[in-house]
Amino acid sequence: MNPTLEKLKTKFDQALIAAFGSDFAGVDPMLVSASNPKFGDYQSNSALSLSKQLGLPPRAIAEKIVQYIDITDICEPPVVAGPGFINFTLKPSYLEAQLNAIQADPRLGIAQTKSHQRAVVDFSSPNIAKEMHVGHLRSTIIGDCIARTLEFQGHDVLRLNHVGDWGTQFGMLIAYLREVCPEALTTANAVDLGDLVSFYRKAKQRFDEDEQFQEIARQEVVKLQAGAEDSRRAWLLLCEQSRREFQVIYELLDVKLIERGESFYNPLLPAVVEDLDKQGLVVEDAGAKCVFLEGFTNKAGDPLPLIVKKSDGGYNYATTDLAALRYRIQQDGADRIIYVTDTGQTNHFAQFFQVARRAGWIPDNVELVHVPFGLVQDSDGKKLKTRSGETVRLKDLLDEAIDRSRADLEARLKEEGRSETEEFIAHVAKVVGISAVKYADLSQNRTSNYIFSYDKMLALQGNTAPYLIYAYVRIQGISRKGDINLEKLGTNAKILLHEEEELVLAKHLLQLSEILSNVEQDLLPNRLCEYLYELSKKFNQFYDKWEVLKSQEPVRTSRLILCDLTAKTLKLGLSLLGIQVLERM
Repeated sequence: MNPTLEKLKTKFDQALIAAFGSDFAGVDPMLVSASNPKFGDYQSNSALSLSKQLGLPPRAIAEKIVQYIDITDICEPPVVAGPGFINFTLKPSYLEAQLNAIQADPRLGIAQTKSHQRAVVDFSSPNIAKEMHVGHLRSTIIGDCIARTLEFQGHDVLRLNHVGDWGTQFGMLIAYLREVCPEALTTANAVDLGDLVSFYRKAKQRFDEDEQFQEIARQEVVKLQAGAEDSRRAWLLLCEQSRREFQVIYELLDVKLIERGESFYNPLLPAVVEDLDKQGLVVEDAGAKCVFLEGFTNKAGDPLPLIVKKSDGGYNYATTDLAALRYRIQQDGADRIIYVTDTGQTNHFAQFFQVARRAGWIPDNVELVHVPFGLVQDSDGKKLKTRSGETVRLKDLLDEAIDRSRADLEARLKEEGRSETEEFIAHVAKVVGISAVKYADLSQNRTSNYIFSYDKMLALQGNTAPYLIYAYVRIQGISRKGDINLEKLGTNAKILLHEEEELVLAKHLLQLSEILSNVEQDLLPNRLCEYLYELSKKFNQFYDKWEVLKSQEPVRTSRLILCDLTAKTLKLGLSLLGIQVLERM
């Protein structure tokens, strides 16, 4: 929560009691940020809502509140406007004191939460023997941003990668492996299977075309589930090779996860069905064990079943998700479980959440959250695919972003007549390329589809990562040009706010705490992106109008501190998005 807003609310509550009695203690002051700077910084509409209860005109109520509210240390005298709005404008001296208090704090004055939670964030979740594609991009970076924000806010976060490493497809893969590379099932040494995606396609083609192979594949599933040593060795080989390939992507994106695949919960599945059965929730239908859902119907209008055990005795995703949910509550001690998947799985989550609640497995203190996201689309508004119609490989997408970033950088260096080392060029290209992809995604409302455009995301102007990083680079350039160590300006150096652009920038710097609280609750990273974009714009407006290095003391030092605080805020905010900054670019 914004500390300034908290102070104003406390003062407002005291004024309401003084003006109208203790019955009005705790009444919502309806304090919000002003929609237009001409109305000040904050505005209260509470007088309008209290009019009927008090039997007085809203303006009269507002004027009486203003008589009793004591905010001389925070605001200019409040102004009653229109039918009864109360407008508050923060004093420059108050803003100066707030900024001076946080300039040496690595957390920029943002307190950790008092409502500590154990949060499980389930994200990324690729499938073994399949390549990570553009569809995994959103889950991976949105989940990482949410995890980073919750960690910064002081929560205990478990980052889980619910990898698809179990199921009937492994029968097909193991059967094919037994044919083309039988030594993989008998040797303890690792065998390189080459391109796993190509291997999967060939196995699938074999499965689709040969009924005898299909039967062999089904038998391999049974053997794997029974724990046959050679089948398990083949399964482990497939998992390990996929894991290595996934890790290349995670390192490129700077994402950390703990893998706990579907196989982890396999021993827990019978107990899930047994417990549901004991509670009378299971109905046998066509040989399958189901829980019929409330509020979900098929085309005929009949209740929709959630199958928890198939007619052949196998289990499905819903059963695994129910087992994982129970484990996360009972063993991991989760207070909040967050699932980051595409909008297409919304019904799936609503359904198994419902079953878990009806079974009484969700304590009152545990919150279940599905964080849905839309599609990544091509310029024609269709799902992003290659020219051949295949899903875009995530590694190819990231590599191209880096290559394009490098080409832009090299063209700019040539135009400016600058010479840089290969190490510098490679580092900047990678940081800018990866950051551009991440920011282009995170800056969208995650529930919407968005158009993927390298040109737009790599632009130095507009709401892009390069624009934000460049604002940070400009500040570092100030310190280099003036040969100033911004960290050693001294605790006696103070911020002094006189010009309008300084005040606007100062007010925005102090809003970060409120923004992070919003992201913590709503799990919408685009709120943080919008804040950082506005911060960059406000800094550039200030810097383009006013001298920093050439200004006279004490204004020069004040502006240097203001620049430094802007840089620290940008660096912190970008780090929560999983984005690095650069000293030069």
